[in-house]
Amino acid sequence: MKRARFVSVLVRRASLRTPFPPRFAARLKGRAVLRLDRRAKYLLAVLSSGETLLMHLGMTGSFRAERAVHTSRHDHVVFHMSSGFTVTFNDPRRFGLMDLLTPPQLAEHATLSRLGPEPLSAAFDAAALARACQGKRTSLKAALLDQRVVAGLGNIYAVEALHRARLSPLRRASTIATPSGAPRPAAFRLARAIKKVLEHEVNRVPKAYRQSDRFRVYGRAGEPCRTPDCTGSIAQRTQAGRTTYYCPICQH
Repeated sequence: MKRARFVSVLVRRASLRTPFPPRFAARLKGRAVLRLDRRAKYLLAVLSSGETLLMHLGMTGSFRAERAVHTSRHDHVVFHMSSGFTVTFNDPRRFGLMDLLTPPQLAEHATLSRLGPEPLSAAFDAAALARACQGKRTSLKAALLDQRVVAGLGNIYAVEALHRARLSPLRRASTIATPSGAPRPAAFRLARAIKKVLEHEVNRVPKAYRQSDRFRVYGRAGEPCRTPDCTGSIAQRTQAGRTTYYCPICQH
C-alpha cells in the first residue's frame, strides 16, 4: 500500500465497530499513502491529503493483498490501489474500525494521545516502567494491560513476560518501583522480559514449530513449569476478566 494511490474504494457496509466517517471512499480516492505507521494496536496510513487513515483490526480483522479480486462474505472494505494490488479488509465479528483524521484530530485522539511508550522502542526501559507503576495499587498484570503504562502489550504476552521475569501477576504494581519512582531489580527483569517475548514473536517463523510449543506458560494450566529447576505446576485464574497463567512456585 505504501506510495500507492487509492484508485477506488468499495465499502460494503455502513459500519464496523463504529460507522465509517462521512464520504469515506471519496476522501480516499486519488490520495497516495505517504507512510505507514503503527501505534499500539492501531495502524496508521498517512495520506497525501494531510489526513491519516486510522485502522484497528479488532478481534478478528485482517488484511490481504492480491492482484485478483476474490471477495467473501466478511470482506467489508476493498481498496483498489494504483500498484495493481487490491487490499481487502476482512472482519467476521466486525470489531475493527476505520476512521479518517486531520492532524489536530489525530493529536487529540482519545486513545492515541494517552498511550504509553512502545515496548520495543528505546523510550521503554526499566525506568519508564517503574515511573508508570509508581504508587499503583493494582496488580502487576493489570498494570501491564493498561495502555498508559506500555502501549499494545496484550494479555498473552503480559503473561509470558511475567513468567520469564519470575514475577507474580498478583503482586502489587508499585512493588517494582521505589517510593521515588526509581526502578527496583524487578523492573529491570520485567522490561527485559517484555522485549524478549515480543522480539521472539516478531522473529518467529510461521509454522516453524508446533503451536503447542509457542508459549512457555499461556494455555498450560496444570502442566509442569518450564522454568529450569522449578517443581511447580502452572495455575490459572481470572484477573479483571482476563485469564492469567502463572507458576505459584517460581513467580514471586
